[in-house]
Amino acid sequence: MIYLFIFAAALVVSAVMSRVVRDAANVRGWATGPQSARHLHERPIPRLGGIAILSAVVAVVGVALGAASVFHWHYVFSSTTLLGLLGPTLLIFGLGLADDFRPLGPYVKFGVQILAACWLYVDGYGVTRLQLLFGDRKLGTVAELALTVFWVLLITNAFNLLDGLDGLASGSALFASMVVFVVALVNGDALTQVVTIALAGAIVGFLRYNFNPATIFLGDCGSLVIGFVLSAVSLASSEKAPTAVAVAIPVVSFGLPILDTLMAVLRRFLNRRPLFRPDGEHIHHKLLQRGLSHRQAVVVLYAVSACFALASLPLLSPQSGTIAVVLAIVGLGIFFGLQHLGYDEVDELARVARRTWEQKSIISNNLAIRRAKDELGRAKSVEEICEVLKAAFRENDFDGFEFSFSPEVPGWPGMLDGSGPVRYAWTRDEGTANTGWALRMDLVSAAGEVRGTFAVNRGYTTRALRSDIDCLTDGFAAALCAALQRTSARRGAAPLAMGVLGEKSILDDAASVA
Repeated sequence: MIYLFIFAAALVVSAVMSRVVRDAANVRGWATGPQSARHLHERPIPRLGGIAILSAVVAVVGVALGAASVFHWHYVFSSTTLLGLLGPTLLIFGLGLADDFRPLGPYVKFGVQILAACWLYVDGYGVTRLQLLFGDRKLGTVAELALTVFWVLLITNAFNLLDGLDGLASGSALFASMVVFVVALVNGDALTQVVTIALAGAIVGFLRYNFNPATIFLGDCGSLVIGFVLSAVSLASSEKAPTAVAVAIPVVSFGLPILDTLMAVLRRFLNRRPLFRPDGEHIHHKLLQRGLSHRQAVVVLYAVSACFALASLPLLSPQSGTIAVVLAIVGLGIFFGLQHLGYDEVDELARVARRTWEQKSIISNNLAIRRAKDELGRAKSVEEICEVLKAAFRENDFDGFEFSFSPEVPGWPGMLDGSGPVRYAWTRDEGTANTGWALRMDLVSAAGEVRGTFAVNRGYTTRALRSDIDCLTDGFAAALCAALQRTSARRGAAPLAMGVLGEKSILDDAASVA
């Protein structure tokens, strides 16, 4: 009942303050219009929603603290602990407010956030254990501080990056704050219980004006504060957790903003773009590109946030293997979801993963081509050359090969229409005769004369080619040309016309063919 009162009070205060701040900002001209193609609003809208949310949370939590000491309510917590959270939070709020009026550089913003994270650590909020990796052993001061700063920076900026659609960041924060509230109830963390339920109420009150079509935005003073507070209280609550879920629950419950942030970093890294340069390829942008309306995209991502929140709750009472099962399900859901959104980076990473998994076959195929290159230097006849090539490509991913060679005509154009004196074609079977693509290389003599061509071909398949083209382009054609030139000169007879139908070869003298 007490928590319901706190929630309702924060909701009312936030709703009233949101309207007051919005109207005051519009009167004073503190509204911001679209500044780039990434911004989806069409008219100036105030970016000061953080004022309403923070004032509602501070007011309600302050009243709750006073009431707890007067009426001796069971959730009593010390004012010192609350001030330890409030001080760095106000620093982050000031940073966001300054950025809303005059954009700051990324290094200034990160510098202030690191300072706030260090302040938070000194006040007793920090990562002191990492049971998922190191068991119940406490970490050293340097490791604790580094992990605390990393966590605070990740979550703070994750919610800031997610703030791209009306109501998206605030709605996602609502689900995350409710999960942290439940965890705090289980762990008996009074301060986190009060702060998160007040934050949830403040967000709901603010969403009245922030949901599409929004009349006020969170702004950096809102998204940074929400992310910072959630990162801090999740640390405080996790310290009371007895198992590895201290790490797993916050990571899973903050799944959407964390995922969007990691994808942004990965996307810019793989495309060699500056890390701090904004782009229009966030998850919500991808949904809009697939034809969803603004509201539909937000509702879909609310559902995703709810799924992350629900997935984290079984970790409150983990049984054997629960963490592994939950993380596996979440991981698969993320993978298929990102593929459905059409991220080319995900497809590339999947290709690299498949190639790594198939590396044994790739190495085997590459070695067959390299061995064939060496054996061509020892071949004594054109027939042996053909057998060497068949042995190399029979177990490979290529469907066939062919070559044409003219041992005596300098500057021969190397056409594959039968005009060359020596021609050989091999296909794996008759069904692969019509190839989807071919790699064709000139057969160039040591004197630099084009004597013919060599081509490998393959039908279009869903499986990637399990061979490296470099093995063919790195001297293979030169070795074949040298072998054909040597054996043709040694033969001293009429040139040969050769062909293969499936695995059944036809080898005849040109004269008899004629």
